Amino acid sequence: MKHYSILFVLVTVSLLACEKTTNNTVRIDAQKIVVNDRPYLIKGICYHPVPKGSNERSFVSIDQDLSLMIEAGINTIRVYAPIDDVAILDKIHAAGIKLIVGFGYNQGGVFDIASGSLLDYVTKYKTHPAILFWELGNEYNYHPEWFDGDINNWYTALEKTAQLINALDANHPVSTAHGEIPTQEVLNENPSIDVWGVNVYRWDLPASLIEEWKSRSTKPLYFSEAGADSYMTIEKDGYAAGENQKAQADATETILNQLFEDPEIVSGVTLFSFTDGWWKAGNPNQQDVGGWAPNSSGVPYDGAPNEEYWGIVDIERNKKEAFYVLQKKYKQLN
Repeated sequence: MKHYSILFVLVTVSLLACEKTTNNTVRIDAQKIVVNDRPYLIKGICYHPVPKGSNERSFVSIDQDLSLMIEAGINTIRVYAPIDDVAILDKIHAAGIKLIVGFGYNQGGVFDIASGSLLDYVTKYKTHPAILFWELGNEYNYHPEWFDGDINNWYTALEKTAQLINALDANHPVSTAHGEIPTQEVLNENPSIDVWGVNVYRWDLPASLIEEWKSRSTKPLYFSEAGADSYMTIEKDGYAAGENQKAQADATETILNQLFEDPEIVSGVTLFSFTDGWWKAGNPNQQDVGGWAPNSSGVPYDGAPNEEYWGIVDIERNKKEAFYVLQKKYKQLN
């Protein structure tokens, strides 16, 4: 009996070691993301949890949030800044969820692109099984003022940084989240980007971008942001003004149905976003109405992105109607 126990332990340890290794293997095969030799479809959510009354991200509600994500069928979280806490990463992995880790350009030298310190983070966590891929920037193409007025400075930094990460970590792709579809010139100048994310707000028709992508690139594409808020600044298209979960839910259903129609081209979506953000438009102790003038943008259905109303759950984690729409769609894709 003693010998069988030892053998059992050795086999168990060996299997766990193999599991740990394969959980860290993410690669690109043609236009698909492949995890552990199986095609991976991103059924995701953007996640930047800031508690009521605060302006800073906090994971105080991580257990509740992960439980809700599991219930919704979410398999991928996209964060805008690295999580330097192995306990949080372990919880994400234990929930069966993968992580897209975003890096900012200038974050005071803390895991950022400008200083190159993001390479320290990649080195530290590249073997963690929660990691899906590394992502550089978030629609920086809209902000040439951050790069001495010349957006080409950003694209130069983007390509250089992607090369450095690829040299350091052969097991995870590198992405960027581009505002709308990149031009052919931009794609040509950034060959080291393995996966292109696009933040797209074309009313409830973001999939109109897919045909454009087919003519420009053979690399994987995913929608790093798409969605709608739950506030109507004006009455429009039969939706009443004011807080309106029905408008958000209808737009979310239309958007998700489109984006998963062509899995050969689209590798999925991280819907914006998981929870309402009271920190965005005013007093973080209350939910403020704010955003652009009505009919000024591509946000359904009023053209006004009221920044504090984008969650599929509210700040107290009560489910909105859009939660159930997302859940239904993501569960269908299992």
